[in-house]
Amino acid sequence: MEGKSRIRKIKSRHWLLISIASLVLLGVLWTITTASLIWTYTDEESSRQSDAAIILGAAVEGDNPSPVFRERIEHAILLYREGTISHLLFTGGSGSAEERTEAEVGRDYAVSHGVDPLDILMETDSRITEENLVNSIRVGEQAGFHTYTIVSDPLHMKRAMKLANRLGMDAVPSPTRTTAYRTWRSQFPFLARETILYMGYMVKGWIDNPQQHGK
Repeated sequence: MEGKSRIRKIKSRHWLLISIASLVLLGVLWTITTASLIWTYTDEESSRQSDAAIILGAAVEGDNPSPVFRERIEHAILLYREGTISHLLFTGGSGSAEERTEAEVGRDYAVSHGVDPLDILMETDSRITEENLVNSIRVGEQAGFHTYTIVSDPLHMKRAMKLANRLGMDAVPSPTRTTAYRTWRSQFPFLARETILYMGYMVKGWIDNPQQHGK
């Protein structure tokens, strides 16, 4: 009996190890697949005309946009000059009451580069990408907008469009044609962060809407 019991324990331990290894392998494969999808999506760009470009917020340095934010603003200004979009909608709040909001800094930069202030709208309360988009919908609806072009860094675009689609926005992507993340050393942390956030958002979607994902 002791021999049979020992065999059962060995088999149970064996299957436990196999199960753990399988879960780890699935997790690794899912992570690699997600990262690949984010990377390949960086080439997605639409030239469709939209009512407004939503410039997703990024860090500011006092009254100046950070290099990352500046690239996004300049890309939106280019779309504006090309006539692809007629309005700019800047997003992003601030870390404290003493700091200027990302949207305000973006607006001032655009105005200083020739954009008509009447063609600029803002939302100044958001801190994360989903809030950027939710608040932009509210501002856009008040202005009578229906279509949007989302402007952000190439590696950020997959998650941003996933969020926009989930919110029911009629939106197309337009990633910056240049980026502050030029080297692999700077791109890899950004890609890793986006991969984790995208996977987390997918898990949240499965939890919130199990029936939809079960179809």
